[in-house]
Amino acid sequence: MFSFGRDRREPKVGGQIAEDQDRFSRSVERVSQTIEQSNFISRDLSWLQFNFRVLDQARSSRRTLFERMKFLAISDSNLDEFFTIRVGSLYNYLDYGKERVDYSGLREIPFRKALMSAIHKFTEAQDEVFEKQLMPLFAEHKLRIGGCVDLDEVEKQEVGKYFDRTIYPMLTPMLFDYTHTFPVLLAKTLIFAVITNSHEKGKGDEENRRISFVQIPVNLRRFYTIERKNGEFLFIPIEEIIRHELHKLYRNVEITDMHLFRIVRNGDFSIEENDDDESDFLDEVKQKLKTRRLGRVVRMEVEKGMTDWLLNLLKKRWEFDDYNVFTCNHLLDFTCLWQIIKHPEFAELTPPPPSAVPPLGLEPGQILDDIFETIKEGDVMLHHPYNNFEPVLKMLENAAEDPQVLAIKLTIYRLAKKSRITAALLKAAENGKHVSVLFEVKARFDEENNMREAERLQKAGCFVIYGITRFKTHTKLLQIVRAEEQGVISYSHLASGNYNEETAKLYTDIGLLTCDEVYNRDITEFFNVITGHSLPNDYQYLLTAPRDMRKQIVKLIRREAENAAQGLSSGICIKINSLEDKSTIEELYKASQAGVPIRLIVRGICCLRPGRAGLSENITVRSIVGDFLEHTRVFYFHNNGKPKVYGGSADVMVRSFDRRIESMFEFVNPRVKQQAIHILDYNFRDNVNAYELQEDGNYIKCEDEKGEVFNIHERFFHVTLEEVMATRLFVKEDAALLEKQKQEATNIPAATETGEE
Repeated sequence: MFSFGRDRREPKVGGQIAEDQDRFSRSVERVSQTIEQSNFISRDLSWLQFNFRVLDQARSSRRTLFERMKFLAISDSNLDEFFTIRVGSLYNYLDYGKERVDYSGLREIPFRKALMSAIHKFTEAQDEVFEKQLMPLFAEHKLRIGGCVDLDEVEKQEVGKYFDRTIYPMLTPMLFDYTHTFPVLLAKTLIFAVITNSHEKGKGDEENRRISFVQIPVNLRRFYTIERKNGEFLFIPIEEIIRHELHKLYRNVEITDMHLFRIVRNGDFSIEENDDDESDFLDEVKQKLKTRRLGRVVRMEVEKGMTDWLLNLLKKRWEFDDYNVFTCNHLLDFTCLWQIIKHPEFAELTPPPPSAVPPLGLEPGQILDDIFETIKEGDVMLHHPYNNFEPVLKMLENAAEDPQVLAIKLTIYRLAKKSRITAALLKAAENGKHVSVLFEVKARFDEENNMREAERLQKAGCFVIYGITRFKTHTKLLQIVRAEEQGVISYSHLASGNYNEETAKLYTDIGLLTCDEVYNRDITEFFNVITGHSLPNDYQYLLTAPRDMRKQIVKLIRREAENAAQGLSSGICIKINSLEDKSTIEELYKASQAGVPIRLIVRGICCLRPGRAGLSENITVRSIVGDFLEHTRVFYFHNNGKPKVYGGSADVMVRSFDRRIESMFEFVNPRVKQQAIHILDYNFRDNVNAYELQEDGNYIKCEDEKGEVFNIHERFFHVTLEEVMATRLFVKEDAALLEKQKQEATNIPAATETGEE
């Protein structure tokens, strides 16, 4: 999958160097062979390949400079999270001497070296994209990132005043020496290490040398912007202003060196849950969040030229080696580019996406005019962001005010910062509705926001449940109970995405609006399970985790394998974010060997190795990475031409099946089922955002040889009902099977020729 560079450790002296290099070369070869021979792709190396695909968007000449900068910033933000969680998790094994065998077959120590070597290659690629592909485009947009040396005298005075009035009062040098303990340095913060000499008489250079740290406050803008008369915008990084003015913090002391760096800490933690009072549970979450801020350092970015003395001091202090040190040729932390991207002068150069269209088969505004009556006419699929999220918000807001609504039940994983969902639930509680909310306070990086919003709801009189013991609640379900003339009717929303109106503009997701009695019976039962102590009977339209989702998916895969073995038509299409569960992958391998054509669309992590002889020859995997974040989950099983199709919240991962409350829902309405099938079909036709996974674990860009551009992130805004209803999957395979069956039928010898009766 990756070729690994030379050992970054300092070599030994003398004749030992050649021996060490030879030993390392053999070690690298063994590691590469182990990875390549495994039938499974490493989860972490697969994720890194995903981030390479994100970075590839920054190379795309079809995009504007500012779109390309956006993707570079996203790739760096992704990498921060990867270090915080995945590399942090690896160090939980390394630091505590626990054993770990990666899907690649490597133990924890050789895998760390392989992974960190691959990450170094990625960060080198980031620097290259910025320097060689993006920076040369700055001039034509009258954009420049410079330093204080680029300022004229008037500009220097302006920047000096900004430092004196705004920056200087916020800076605090933190000394580290034999009388001062090593300070607590914050993660994801720019930090200056300042080496000074006090020139005290009677002391040598070593004794006079001191080191202190100056953290740059995160609430300061990264760039100071100057608009010049010639129309050029000059962006001065705040670290360059501080570097130029730092002597003001060290009066009568010589600064001999100063170096900028940035750290990322281990943020992977688990909650030891029990059935005690929920306030104890919330206190534990809050305590763990504090622990995240003080976790062990797993990555350090440094600017070029850091002295060996300082580098070795920090490596020793944080107990890591050169694998954890990343030298940056340009900016530390490319996420700062967002400030330039969002600058009012350049905002219009990144065109917004087309306006959302009505749900398929409905007139503009129809669903908003009377949402409950529209749902009564038949199930409605929402495909975001092509259909906007407004119907869900309006349904909830209308329910809050509707005197006929008796109760609202909802699961929440992530919310927008200024959430209309929360506002509607507060209004519903105020109006006397029974409101039950299952709030997942362990949603990673949203814990604090979720706890704050949950406490607001609880104070307003909502029945709030803070997650389920041992499990994260990841399912997306909304149910509204309404008293009508013909009786009590429930209206439900089942979805793949979060109840977050902001991410609904950026993520592709599906949602089903229904008042079907069977769906609602299943959902009511499911809510009783996750909010109480009910033990469910079999669901009719739902597959749930951790109850039996893996078992049911495996059953569906095996049915396709049985059909193929019997000469019947078969096929599997799955669109998900991640594919990691080994037992499900093994079933897909078996189905492939039985002759089932399997087409997978996996945006991110994929541990399945496609196209391997004798193992997965009938499996293809593609990934869609583009303007919108692919978040839709759809599962299609051909079922001998009578497809069973599901949507839902779950990926094919161990955590989804064993450690999360998840739900998948079957599409039974013919039009809605066809919409789901059409989504899969378009994903296979895309040749702008698609990448194909190769047997060796690398990806190649998909391009149409005919030159026809098919970009699903544009085409989904123009879908017609006729096109959707005509869509079929595995048409070629079914035709080939039918032809084969005809051929076999015509070649059967007559009974008189064989002597058989």
